[in-house]
Amino acid sequence: MQELMEQLDSFFNPRSVAVVGVPRGMKTGRLFLMALMDMGYGGKLYPVNPETAEIDGIKAYPNVSAIPGEVDLAIILVPHQDALKVVRECAEKGVRGAVLFTAGYKETGTREGERLERELVSVAKAGGMRLIGPNCMGLYCPRSGLSFFPGLSKEPGSVGIISHSGSLTNILGRMASQKGIRFSKVVSLGNESDLHSADFLSYMGKDPETGTIGVYLEGIKDGPYFRAALRDASERKPVILWKLGMTQEGRRAATSHTGALASSNEVWEGVIRQAGAVPVRGLEQWVDALMGFSLIPSSLGDRVAIISGPGGLAVSAAEACGRAGLRLAELSKETRAGLKEVLPPTGTSVSNPVDVGLTASMDMRIYIQAVRLAAEDTGVDVVVVVGIGLTPDANKLYTESMIQLHRECGKPFLMVNIPGFARDLAQEFCRAGIPFFESAERAMFTLALIRGYHLWRGGRGRLQ
Repeated sequence: MQELMEQLDSFFNPRSVAVVGVPRGMKTGRLFLMALMDMGYGGKLYPVNPETAEIDGIKAYPNVSAIPGEVDLAIILVPHQDALKVVRECAEKGVRGAVLFTAGYKETGTREGERLERELVSVAKAGGMRLIGPNCMGLYCPRSGLSFFPGLSKEPGSVGIISHSGSLTNILGRMASQKGIRFSKVVSLGNESDLHSADFLSYMGKDPETGTIGVYLEGIKDGPYFRAALRDASERKPVILWKLGMTQEGRRAATSHTGALASSNEVWEGVIRQAGAVPVRGLEQWVDALMGFSLIPSSLGDRVAIISGPGGLAVSAAEACGRAGLRLAELSKETRAGLKEVLPPTGTSVSNPVDVGLTASMDMRIYIQAVRLAAEDTGVDVVVVVGIGLTPDANKLYTESMIQLHRECGKPFLMVNIPGFARDLAQEFCRAGIPFFESAERAMFTLALIRGYHLWRGGRGRLQ
């Protein structure tokens, strides 16, 4: 296991990278070199292209063997009929690891594709080299300057991602800044010919730079090893797990995407229960959970205060609270008395959920004072605010005041958008450590996931 940890550490922290088959023109493969340059990769960078002596101002080499120094990581972009030759050359050069962007193997569903993939692995292992892929995007690690697409955030964080889908990691990378999510290490696995999800779970579970792990899977290799790695990682940190291939249609799509062998619902649910992972369904739940676990503290009670402008959304938030297994906080007499002084006398409610009425969207002081009273109540663990201003100036006051209240009160705040209004507040709140949700249902579901995981980890409950 120690050898595996060292191998994967060298993948994420290479001193030199060869980009093999990088084109001169603007083709897909060019993005990998552009991404490394955009991220400011500080190690030695070796473009490999036999038809040119220079690419983007960097000296190019005709083949891997011609590179004068050692190569820690190779990113292989050549057509699949040429990939075996390049892998053999990398192994002979002493390259420690390779990312195979090249596709056309097991995911084709043909025996020839499977045979070619096995041959790649055989040649790599004979040379002491490990492979990620084929049919993958590879690695993104802001701290070491690795990236697989230009324009991704350079700011490192504590979220690790393990994904069978490369495009999904790119999409998540672009969404992340809006959600307050910053990454430690991201890996797109593709077909998992050699290294697979359990290997990276073992690594990220022990990685001190990773505090939360997000996993997107289309299938599982080596069930017992995966279950053990998942359990070990979950006991150390939350593992947010989105598993596809649970229906006949999903299994068929997963097989054609990465050649994955999907598992049944019953088997998968058993794995989740035993291992303590946090299960989600769909991109929205996955991203919400990654945001929530990144921003909401683990010491979390279940007494929720809801403050809302629209009355209907206040009721739906209360319903969502109950469905998620959380409790509406019992506001103290003092808090209710204070709310009576703040709120308009009609069209409002001082009970939880607190309905501040339509006037509050025009006079943000009503929202601010109501939230302060609820947050200062000792019987409240979490404050959920459903609201927005009707003008840019009102939104500015609303945002700044809520962020300041959050800092002063020290309790978790969850902000909920009103549908049809501005979404540009999300980034401001998330950057201040306050998660922003598009609905109360999503906020309560995420809150319950976080509380459930930490109760499970403390031996006081079980996951949903």
